[in-house]
Amino acid sequence: MLGIGLVNMLVALDQTVVSTALPSIVAELHGFEYYAWIASAYLLASVVTVPVFGRLGDYFGRKRFVIAAVVTFTAASVLCGLANNMLFLAIARGLQGVGGGMMVGTAFASIPDLFPDPRARVRWQVVMAAAYGIGTAAGPSLGGWMSEHWGWRSTFLINLPVGTAALYFIWAHLPNFHRPRAGEVRIDWLGAGLVALALGGLQTFIEAVPKDGLTTGNLVLATCVVAAAVALLVCEKRATHPIIPLDLFRDAQLVTLFALSLLSGFVMFSLIFFAPLLLQGGFGLSPQQAGLLATPIAACIAIGSLVNTRIVIHLRRPTKILSTGFALLLFASIGLAFANASTRHLWIELPMTAIGIGLGFILNNLNVFAQEIAGRERFGITTALLQSTRMVGGMLGTSIVATVVSHHYRDVVTRTMSVLGEPVAAQWLPRFVDLRILIDEALRAKLVADMKPSGLNPLVFIDAARDALVQSIHIGVWLTAVASLAAALLVQRISHVVFRRS
Repeated sequence: MLGIGLVNMLVALDQTVVSTALPSIVAELHGFEYYAWIASAYLLASVVTVPVFGRLGDYFGRKRFVIAAVVTFTAASVLCGLANNMLFLAIARGLQGVGGGMMVGTAFASIPDLFPDPRARVRWQVVMAAAYGIGTAAGPSLGGWMSEHWGWRSTFLINLPVGTAALYFIWAHLPNFHRPRAGEVRIDWLGAGLVALALGGLQTFIEAVPKDGLTTGNLVLATCVVAAAVALLVCEKRATHPIIPLDLFRDAQLVTLFALSLLSGFVMFSLIFFAPLLLQGGFGLSPQQAGLLATPIAACIAIGSLVNTRIVIHLRRPTKILSTGFALLLFASIGLAFANASTRHLWIELPMTAIGIGLGFILNNLNVFAQEIAGRERFGITTALLQSTRMVGGMLGTSIVATVVSHHYRDVVTRTMSVLGEPVAAQWLPRFVDLRILIDEALRAKLVADMKPSGLNPLVFIDAARDALVQSIHIGVWLTAVASLAAALLVQRISHVVFRRS
């Protein structure tokens, strides 16, 4: 469990440390056109490989894949640290994503192998939550400090000691479980390829639409995604050992849990991504202040998981804990939707705390409940599909909320600037539409200096832009509130999860 916990920390550290170092990376390597791919290449490769290796682990045992995942991820981290241009770095991030997807698809599914008794499994999930919480909490500050003192390359090389420690514990102590199987396993390579096409195309479509709209190219891409999904359905019906067993989706309980995982990803990634933007861009707080206010999210995920282990095994209906978790996310969304620049910091920290505790009640329980329903022979693919649906929910959430925020912000700022008249508004509008002026102090100072000779008061328009951003993010946060409410109601459809001693 120490090895698997370190694997979880490795994934969390990499996601948060690298995001902090991105501005420094772009400043040195240039190639801004590949900026988005530093993040999306990793996510794309992860989403594709999670279900594939989850199923292969069911067939051939998980230990070899966990070892291969840690080696791949750590080696790719070294390549990222050695990158001399943005294209090379994006390709290395894709290789990192392959390792990350292998880890998520196999390491997490090793827990029910180690602890068949779900009561014991719930208790040991605290190790996972604590590792993820530590990695998430330490990542941003660690990434900023390392970038400043040792350069951005060190943010990738931090994975070396963590990866080496994880590899030792897994190699030396993780048992190599094999499920007895009758006859030869024929790997469904066509199904794996179609999974890659469908999920990869879906992610590309989700990222492209907010930027470019429904262009001809995006409509063709959407058609290809649908065609790949239909072909996958036909292929998996005919395969003797399908990568995604379709009988999983005949169980209404599992389908409900997959839907809950999608909604949890929608809410989690949207709040984690846009809450700091609300604090920095909307309220004008410094990065350090915003980071301190957002810290309860990471810390309370671990606290929520610890409390969960003491509660859930004693409930007559364990699924009630999911309703509580989504209710906390609903409370947090409503709290942030009413927050403004004059709100006391205590009333901002309360929703942040609710987000962390709510996620602590949800994330691990979804895994445990689904594993109990699916059965041991499908632990890997069930856990992998939960992770994949959460990632897809995250992509949908951040894409939809980002579209709403950017369009509403642009509309409000355009209306505000229109009072200056057409020529003057056209001159300054592109500068104010760029959200970076609300976050980057140097960029904002340059805008103020440029506007002063014109006789306009730039501070008035900057304050109006902040108000526009706050309004826009509030609309996006109301969407997460609706998703949380829908999930809390959907939990009622799960009826028969019982923790039986094994």
